[in-house]
Amino acid sequence: MFSFCSDPSVLDGLAWLSCYLTTGTHMLFYASFGVVLLLLAITAPIALLFGYGGAMASRSRIAPLRWFGKVYTSMVRSVPDIVFFLFVPIALDQGLEWLRHQALCDSDAPVRQGNDFVVCAAAKLPLSTSPEWVHDIYAMTLAVIAFSVVFGAFAANVLYGAMQAVPRAQLETAEAYGMTPRQVSRRILVPQMWTYALPGLSNLWMILIKATPLLFLLGIEDIVYWARELGGAKTSSFAYPHPDWRLYYFLAVLVFYLLMTWVSERVLDRVIRRLSAGQATMAGEAQRKAGAL
Repeated sequence: MFSFCSDPSVLDGLAWLSCYLTTGTHMLFYASFGVVLLLLAITAPIALLFGYGGAMASRSRIAPLRWFGKVYTSMVRSVPDIVFFLFVPIALDQGLEWLRHQALCDSDAPVRQGNDFVVCAAAKLPLSTSPEWVHDIYAMTLAVIAFSVVFGAFAANVLYGAMQAVPRAQLETAEAYGMTPRQVSRRILVPQMWTYALPGLSNLWMILIKATPLLFLLGIEDIVYWARELGGAKTSSFAYPHPDWRLYYFLAVLVFYLLMTWVSERVLDRVIRRLSAGQATMAGEAQRKAGAL
């Protein structure tokens, strides 16, 4: 904040606006854009790992593992995303606290007391004495896990379809040369499946971007939270009272997401064109036709 911002009541025009936009709460609003980007950067690779594991499990020759992969992808895809986003963090939080209660608490009282979930102070996560940043990291970790579980199931379905699209004759040829099933997967199946999977994964990335406002429902102070808080009309006790400006704050959020999707589309298009060059896919065929013209 600037030095002339000490007395907001004497400010007007651009001076008032410059002081208003550099308050501590606005700094938290600007930092919340980084929270969204951090969530995307962490969640995308973890969800991809979940998806790869689910796809490989669905193709496994071991029946229980194959059933697990099918149930995971079918169950998560069949239930509304918001239900999982609310269920997974609560289930993980209470599960971890229950385990800590069993190990750390000298009490015979059940943790389920009617509709309440009660553990001793030592079993709480995070501890009440922990600094605020520990609570923030814990909440973000639960959010990342929830997003990864949900989008991992969608990724598993995309990767499974991509694996099925790899020509079976190539896999049989590799087997005929004496490759083990693991070698066939590592050298033939996995390298080629990405060409077929990228269009679906790019759509999934766009959906993940659009789903990040659900952080607000998990109690994380993201851009939607701060847009609502800062845009709402303030009382006279607030240092910088103003009318209802939520329209402008949410317009800024809208522009942010439009820019994110615009940049993502161009980056993903370049990646798809690069990997599809010379491949027997629709994208590769389109490139060949364009080159012929």
